[in-house]
Amino acid sequence: MARASGKRTALATVVHVEGSSYRRPGARMLVTDDGEITGAISGGCLEGDALRKAQLVIAQQKPKLITYDTRDDEDAFIGRQLGCAGVISVLFEPINTDNPLNAIECLKQVNPDRKDQLILTIFSMEPYAEQPGTCLWMQDKKKWGRLPDGFSTIDQDIELTFQNRSSQFIQYKNGFTIFFECIPPTISLVLVGAGNDVHSMSVFADVLGWEIHVLDGRSTHALQDRFPTACQVLVGKPEQLIDKVHIDERTAFVLMTHNYQYDLSMLRLLIPKDINYIGVLGPVKKLQKMLDEIGSEMSVEKRNSIYGPTGLNIGAETPEEIALSIIAEIQAVMNGKASESLRDCATEIHDRSQTLIKFR
Repeated sequence: MARASGKRTALATVVHVEGSSYRRPGARMLVTDDGEITGAISGGCLEGDALRKAQLVIAQQKPKLITYDTRDDEDAFIGRQLGCAGVISVLFEPINTDNPLNAIECLKQVNPDRKDQLILTIFSMEPYAEQPGTCLWMQDKKKWGRLPDGFSTIDQDIELTFQNRSSQFIQYKNGFTIFFECIPPTISLVLVGAGNDVHSMSVFADVLGWEIHVLDGRSTHALQDRFPTACQVLVGKPEQLIDKVHIDERTAFVLMTHNYQYDLSMLRLLIPKDINYIGVLGPVKKLQKMLDEIGSEMSVEKRNSIYGPTGLNIGAETPEEIALSIIAEIQAVMNGKASESLRDCATEIHDRSQTLIKFR
């Protein structure tokens, strides 16, 4: 849209964090020359200064790395007492639309395939150093973009990032650091049911950017018009639909048709599959009855992947509150987090070891 209206732009990317911050590495914000902002790199405390820095980068057409140290309560440079208590490095890249390898074109390569993807962003912490920026996208054997000279020995690090499925930072002998940003598939939420309460679930999931599928046996309820953000709305019996949905480790099912036999049939089909989250709406007695009827033995791991009643205990009553509790539980499970108040956490919210810079 900015390009169509003739506006010049710059991309701001959080490329490294030391300590605490509102956003983690990979957070991005697009800024136009007239001050329009899309996205965010913080909770709002950095955006004002970042806007000015981005406009300077647009004017100079030269990438720049800016480091914000929010540990100093007396730092008046960006405002006193921000409270984040961290060091945040932000890379500003001017977007030259005449260059087919600009950062936005690289980000456009990120696609909805159910596969891990990798983006390489190169930066230097040294003052006045060149900032190569966002330069390479990869998925399986596919590749877009190119590395600058001097990075001919990183194939092993790329392979290791894909194997570990975790982002990493490596500083090379030439002084440059590469942010290997691993982008996993988005969460795929399969809503078994098409009632009014399912609509609230789809709204929450859409805000989070999840992939939404709706399955139901009622053609009067399972309509694309009722679930416009769903990528699939399927009607039929469980055995007719189960193979039409792609299932992987980032897929979550929630059974909420309010039809006991339909949910039972679906659960029977799901148990043999490798699924990390199966939620069953309703009381615990309902789930136990279903498991008794199915009667098959299952491992402790498999039993622990079935959540009934589904959702976190937040005192939910309305469809919107129930949707919030279920969505939050799925998010926690997919991220391997315990469902507890942050106040009671004995460790950091995010694993800081993932932002340590390794040296080659």
